[in-house]
Amino acid sequence: MAYIIVEPCIETKDASCVEVCPVDCIYEGDDQYYIHPDECIDCGACEPECPVQAIFPDTDVPPEWTNYIEKNRNHF
Repeated sequence: MAYIIVEPCIETKDASCVEVCPVDCIYEGDDQYYIHPDECIDCGACEPECPVQAIFPDTDVPPEWTNYIEKNRNHF
């Protein structure tokens, strides 16, 4: 399992998640942050830090944002 950052992050780009990640697997993109699926250790530290609730386990992404799973994959 990996974590996915979805639509609410776009244009918000609050770096709270980056600051708490113990393995530095969250990277800034042009429009949002992305979590590298091979580097993420699934600790979940990032999820509660997001002020716009944009981070989900890849198995729990809301249906309206499942396209972000592919977007994240394509980013890396």
